[in-house]
Amino acid sequence: MSRAMTSPKTITLNGDSRRTNAATIADLVRELDLVPEKVAVERNGEIVPRSTLGEVPLADGDKLEIVHFVGGGDHGSDHAADTWTVAGRTFTSRLIVGTGKYKSFEQNAAAVAASGAEIVTVAVRRVNVSDPKAPMLTDFIDPKKITYLPNTAGCFTGEDAVRTLRLAREAGGWDLVKLEVLGEARTLYPDMRETLKATEVLAKEGFLPMVYCADDPIAAKQLEDAGAVAIMPLGAPIGSGLGIQNRVMIRLIVEGAKVPVLVDAGVGTASDAAVGMELGCDGILMNTAIAEAKDPIRMAGAMKLAVEAGREAYLAGRMARRMYADPSSPLAGLI
Repeated sequence: MSRAMTSPKTITLNGDSRRTNAATIADLVRELDLVPEKVAVERNGEIVPRSTLGEVPLADGDKLEIVHFVGGGDHGSDHAADTWTVAGRTFTSRLIVGTGKYKSFEQNAAAVAASGAEIVTVAVRRVNVSDPKAPMLTDFIDPKKITYLPNTAGCFTGEDAVRTLRLAREAGGWDLVKLEVLGEARTLYPDMRETLKATEVLAKEGFLPMVYCADDPIAAKQLEDAGAVAIMPLGAPIGSGLGIQNRVMIRLIVEGAKVPVLVDAGVGTASDAAVGMELGCDGILMNTAIAEAKDPIRMAGAMKLAVEAGREAYLAGRMARRMYADPSSPLAGLI
């Protein structure tokens, strides 16, 4: 039998402060409406044998952890824990989607939901002072539930890009950002000299830049050394839908990078997204492929499945390529 209740004392139980009159650990367990025989207890960093719970007194200031067994595991996908991390932030979805070109904010929000994306890119634009009550993206996509990734779309100098992201940080407190500095309007290819300079400035100012770049492994390494937290080589020109044009270079970037690599731009359909993931990329970023599809919401769902399938195929390891046929059925014993 346990001892009688004593004067109140303050303990820390499973990380929270608690007042109790319990004299022993067994008394506390019963106070919690638990069964002593079904729990394990750690007191001040040491495991308390279950057989002694009724004998170990509680003291003011004790720190306890009480645990029990619960149904373990995720009964969904076997690979549900296949997450990726950028700048110390971990995500489950490897698909990032943009928020431009949609017919409405409602359609945009529905597409994001169908895609399963946890990150959306957002452009920084001037407030419409003539109609300050006009609907805003945040009214439809909650930045407390979906990570906003401010980008510098439309910037053609490193100075403009840095200025834009400083405003973004002031407006929303964001430090994880997407940097793109474009060379000219026809191809929207990145100006790598300006991009590199802007990356250095942003890193020194405490930003965590995910950087859009050419499919060049040397430039990618330079960006990483300058402070990029993710490398985002283009698959093809922005908005072209041509798919990944240079698989060899993307693969070389993946092999040489110590930070996440995500294909950014050029994806047109689900097979393009799967290819990027099969190359070992950590994720895919797209906008136009979903927003300009005939059914954006259905395409968003297709892209979700494609990214997942491509990732699974990469983890499974594809068969070797051969120059000649190799029969699936054995020839020995052929009738």
